[in-house]
Amino acid sequence: MSKSFDMIVIGAGPGGYVAAIRGAQLGLNVAIVEREHLGGICLNWGCIPTKAMLRTSEVFHLMHRAKEFGLTADGIGYDLDAVVKRSRGIARQLNSGVGHLLKKNKVTVLMGEATIPAKGKVQVRTDKGTEDLTANNIVIATGARARELPGLEADGDLVWTYKHALVPKRMPKKLLVIGSGAIGIEFASFYNTLGAETTVVEVMDRILPVEDAEISGFAKKQFEKQGMRIREQAMVKQLDRGKGKVTAHIETGGKVAKEEFDTVISAVGIVGNTEGLGLDALGVKIDRSHVVTDPMCRTGVEGVYAIGDIAGAPWLAHKASHEGVMVAELIAGGHPHAVEPDSIAGCTYCQPQIASVGLTEAQAKEQGYDIKVGRFPFIGNGKAIALGESEGLVKTVFDAKTGALLGAHMVGAEVTELIQGYVVGRQLETTEQDLMQAVFPHPTLSEMMHEAVLDAWGRAIHY
Repeated sequence: MSKSFDMIVIGAGPGGYVAAIRGAQLGLNVAIVEREHLGGICLNWGCIPTKAMLRTSEVFHLMHRAKEFGLTADGIGYDLDAVVKRSRGIARQLNSGVGHLLKKNKVTVLMGEATIPAKGKVQVRTDKGTEDLTANNIVIATGARARELPGLEADGDLVWTYKHALVPKRMPKKLLVIGSGAIGIEFASFYNTLGAETTVVEVMDRILPVEDAEISGFAKKQFEKQGMRIREQAMVKQLDRGKGKVTAHIETGGKVAKEEFDTVISAVGIVGNTEGLGLDALGVKIDRSHVVTDPMCRTGVEGVYAIGDIAGAPWLAHKASHEGVMVAELIAGGHPHAVEPDSIAGCTYCQPQIASVGLTEAQAKEQGYDIKVGRFPFIGNGKAIALGESEGLVKTVFDAKTGALLGAHMVGAEVTELIQGYVVGRQLETTEQDLMQAVFPHPTLSEMMHEAVLDAWGRAIHY
């Protein structure tokens, strides 16, 4: 095996393995080091297996609505072990697919723990011993892990992280979810749909705090209709663990109340995996557990790059993948464009789904834009009504002076698929005229995207 490479990637998640493949496509001699799973957290313990489980809860929800569609479904139930088995099987299938892609592209794969003892050097501790590698370019793609707050640490029994929630030993009866970001809300949605009495506690003044306020408010009403309890501007101060139960001390408005749960899921953010790599000695700057980079993912140490979750927000797999491509092309001598965070869509796969790209209405105003805002409700769309999915909203934010699309925000059925239309629009620097003149097929949910643009200029037809 060659010990000298053009590029060494540390971490084989959606950022790392994509960087390695693109580098190999460009003629670079590439090695990738992974300590646990090819595909990283996203493929094995995040994006993919959670979507498999959420699909189960979606079908379960629809089965209970069978009568609405003229159907009969009796004795509806579920087998939690089978639900988990399906999810894990999908993760294994894609894990082997990543291995195939790396082999196909002639990327050298090493399974082990990597350190960077000096610039241009990587040491890998494997089951067979230690490998010393060299490369002029090193890409750090080590990702992140769940943040754990003092006193709220997971134990895998009563208090779970996302990993425990993906392979549950039991179905929670009374569930507390701490944190209402994408991870917290997705698990709250899954378990609530399957029958758990679910409470979500959020320290900020509203759930889904990174989303447009109007969208998060709409989502909150839908969650509460489904039986979820939402507690905003609240904080879990303490967890008292007993036999088969947890007593949570929840502070709201300066007052602390105690409530018992049988299961707690902690989803309070992530911490970058920077430890053990030798980054401090190398001179790589770290800020609050994340590597500091410039827009091209350069760390400031020559030949050392950082991509994906380790390099900071937004913590999204698709952002990591595009950074991986960008860095590989940069190393190969190309001139790629920097990835623009404002043009990266965020998607939450709860019920109803939530998706957004660009500036919220509040952010646009804070940045001094004179704005036009358009809205269109799902109830005005024929396809949504035919699907039985008439609860939802599409919202657009434009620069009133130039017609530039500043942001788009959606809540409702299949919006995680619809949002890409606006993503492409922003990438192409689309104006309101371009979107107004585009012909959207009928009957489709996408027609609401057209109407939301028209509404910003007072021209909506169907509402």
